[in-house]
Amino acid sequence: MSSGNIQESQTLIKPAFSEKEATELVESVFGLKVSAIRALPSYDDQNFHVHISRSEGTADCADEYVLKITNCEDSQNPELIEVQTQIMMFLNVEGFPSAVPHLTKNGNIMSLESLGTGSVTKKYMVRLLTYLPGMTVATISTNPQILYEIGKLAARLDKTLTEKFHHPSIKSLHRGKFIWNLANVPLLEQYIHALGQNSYREVVEQVIQQFKDKIVPKLRNFRACINHGDLNDHNILLDSNTASPENPQYRVSGILDFSDMSYGYYVFELAITIMYMMIESKDPLSVGGHVLAGFESIVPLTTEERDALFLLVSGRFSQSLIIASYTSLLYPENKEYLMITAKTGWKHLLRMFDVGQEAVEQIWFETAKTYMNNETV
Repeated sequence: MSSGNIQESQTLIKPAFSEKEATELVESVFGLKVSAIRALPSYDDQNFHVHISRSEGTADCADEYVLKITNCEDSQNPELIEVQTQIMMFLNVEGFPSAVPHLTKNGNIMSLESLGTGSVTKKYMVRLLTYLPGMTVATISTNPQILYEIGKLAARLDKTLTEKFHHPSIKSLHRGKFIWNLANVPLLEQYIHALGQNSYREVVEQVIQQFKDKIVPKLRNFRACINHGDLNDHNILLDSNTASPENPQYRVSGILDFSDMSYGYYVFELAITIMYMMIESKDPLSVGGHVLAGFESIVPLTTEERDALFLLVSGRFSQSLIIASYTSLLYPENKEYLMITAKTGWKHLLRMFDVGQEAVEQIWFETAKTYMNNETV
């Protein structure tokens, strides 16, 4: 989603390649002829949907790709980008619907390219990833079936990576003060001024304080794993495998954006997924139970992890809302995209606190329990 160190965001320049420059990149770096190209919405990287013209020597390439140009700050950490890309390739082999890179003309999975003139030249890491078709979760009316499947996917993904993925640079996923790691909710105090003085600020200040008091001391008791870290409603693609529009049955057809990967905990991934699945739901408080049931079908939570779930979901809401407000001050021209979650996020966070932790947990845990009862029948 974004750069890990937003303290330096003023120096982080989102790539500004034109469609012509992007086309030239694809042709010069990857040796493919572009027939059509269009910009895609993005946070602080730049993405283009690219159509390729078939020609002699390109018979084994795909017809469509996403050209991903990483912002200049994150491009300074090629080791991390390498691991993220290797993870995508590994998951694809393991049967997960993740994109894979098209190699450069030199046989590499990425290339560091320059844009600018004179002394204002900046370097950006460039990859060409296979295009994954499908509709985002944000565009459908979610139902219990797909929420369960998404919860199950989140647990399977983390479990598979933690148990089976090995790479010399995997240590780069220990990202310290990476602002999107859920353990770093207390760091939000540095950016909370972006909210101004209002009731919203009071709620997130409460979340941050409770997080410091109740979550931070217990982190060592949670089970560690590798987190995708951003399974949001725009990063999960679906297709429908039923002809019934009244009762559509969805399956996950794509997992996008691995740039927020880091070492964390299983319960972090669950909380992040619940929060983002709440965003587009007409009944947001019920979402958690279905996602939880799917997750626990693969990785059952411990008592301490369950007890932390409400505050972890609240913590992710706070991260998303505060960072979006702060970043939109820096990049007002990208405010509409940056504030996508905020449109309903504040409403859902305030609703959670109005209803209260005990009542919300009861909804989640009782819903999840019904799945367990059905499985044992």
